[in-house]
Amino acid sequence: MTMTDLYWDPFDTEIDSNPYGIWKRMRDEAPVYRNDTYDFWALSRYDDVEAAHRDPTTYSSAHGTVLELMGSGEMPQNMMIFLDPPAHGRLRTLVSRAFTPRRIDGLEPHIRELCARLLDPHVGGDGFDFVQDFGAQLPSMVISELLGVPDEAREEVRHAIDDTFHIEPGVGMINDFSLEARIRLWGHLQAIIDDRRAHPRDDMITDLVQAEMTEADGTTRRLTDEECSGFVNLLVSAGTETVARLLGWAAILLDQHPDQRTELVADPSLLPNAVEELLRFEAPSPVQGRWTTREVELHGTTIPKDSRVLLLTGSAGRDERHYPEGERFDIHRTFDNHVSFGYGIHFCIGAALARMEGRIALEEVLARFPDWRDDHGAATRLHTSTVRGWVNVPVSV
Repeated sequence: MTMTDLYWDPFDTEIDSNPYGIWKRMRDEAPVYRNDTYDFWALSRYDDVEAAHRDPTTYSSAHGTVLELMGSGEMPQNMMIFLDPPAHGRLRTLVSRAFTPRRIDGLEPHIRELCARLLDPHVGGDGFDFVQDFGAQLPSMVISELLGVPDEAREEVRHAIDDTFHIEPGVGMINDFSLEARIRLWGHLQAIIDDRRAHPRDDMITDLVQAEMTEADGTTRRLTDEECSGFVNLLVSAGTETVARLLGWAAILLDQHPDQRTELVADPSLLPNAVEELLRFEAPSPVQGRWTTREVELHGTTIPKDSRVLLLTGSAGRDERHYPEGERFDIHRTFDNHVSFGYGIHFCIGAALARMEGRIALEEVLARFPDWRDDHGAATRLHTSTVRGWVNVPVSV
């Protein structure tokens, strides 16, 4: 094999079905990888990915973080993930006030009730769809209730989010089906925002529409409709997708490692570390885009200013330079951190909630179904340039 044989394409579904062999070669042979077809660079080693996350001055998010959305012009300023300091810090502080520990800390009993509601109908049955009947439903319910999305709109919002990730060869998520879903989702969210302005409630959307932000010049203002919609879109989409992908991978990996699943059944105190290992081993969002604001010299290669750079968190999580035997799944692994929730200023604001949902969900599943068998041939993958996981995972119990 020569360097000319090394090719990684984030839109290639065959490659995406198991990219780890290619990512290992990239780490070893081309840690600064160049793809001329789609005009991007890629960083695959843990240290390089972490360092880029910690340097938003050099690796900007203002031009987008999804490959097919990134261009020379800056993105609209209504999405926090597309902002750099200092604007990012002001808006993140504001959103953090709505994402209060008071709301998060009291959720555990309710999350368990939701798990019971979703899982109990399958007890005594032959099986169910681990993702569609449970893994995607649970986080949608939790984040929708936190935000204040009405029950009657929750499923419409969830399906609209799923549809925004529809990918087509060569163009990724920039296609008519995905764009129509984005318009539909924004319409749902804007209607809820309008209602909260007129009829405030004890929920996060009300907090957002009533919050005041201090500008750089010291003046204060409330968020525009576009900013509110952007925040709500980000929170409901990320809050649904991250945990849904995490639980889908849990269904697959714990069936592939039944001895470790048996240990979790016997000792649920192992679950918090198991959740971290799941996130490290199969990052729900393994690719994040950045835009270079200056020329970067790395591993003897120069990345020009104004280049698109993809940070491969999915590859970083397997990097044997940071994780001994990184290609091995081990719920007993000892490690200090991972980059699956991002790092630095864009670290996932809902990480604590996602971890808690993952832990509780697996506790409740394992208490009812100590073993299962996934029907791998009937499972359906989710392929995008930034999110990787499963749409369906039928299991027999």
